[in-house]
Amino acid sequence: MDAGVVGSGTRPDGAARAPVASAGGAGWVLRAAVAADVEVIAELRATVMRADLERLGRYDAQRVRQRLRDSFSPAHTSIIVIDGELGGCVTVRPVEGRQWLEHFYLAPDRQGRGLGSAVLRTVLERTDAQGMTVGLNVLRGSAARRLYERHGFVVESQDPIDVFMMRPPGAVARTPEGS
Repeated sequence: MDAGVVGSGTRPDGAARAPVASAGGAGWVLRAAVAADVEVIAELRATVMRADLERLGRYDAQRVRQRLRDSFSPAHTSIIVIDGELGGCVTVRPVEGRQWLEHFYLAPDRQGRGLGSAVLRTVLERTDAQGMTVGLNVLRGSAARRLYERHGFVVESQDPIDVFMMRPPGAVARTPEGS
């Protein structure tokens, strides 16, 4: 991990808390989510997913928020905090013998600066240490797919809306072209 680790802790549910790290010059930390985080995360999801959902003809302002509320799991969700403010969130929960990565959203002003890669590396280091395969789905045409491919995810299946990807433990991350 190229983010500099400067500390760590434990979540209230006993799971390891992400290290305090530096990504692209901005310090960040993952903290355990609490039930009260649901509405701010629902708003973040609506903001981040709007363009892709509109492109697919599937944006519904109420539904995009409600889907987050219906599946929100504070025990498996971490809030990305940067300078005391919400920078994003990520959920990793056990599903059918693998870890499922979902609700990975970064605030628009935090995208494109390496934060997503730094957080994803932290998550994948943990799942690798557990020997767990990680699955996820991403909307067709989403720029996020390139991020996941760079970190060793491969397409498992797809439908007209979603691309389902998986990453076995220890998959080698690819470096972006031109790096």
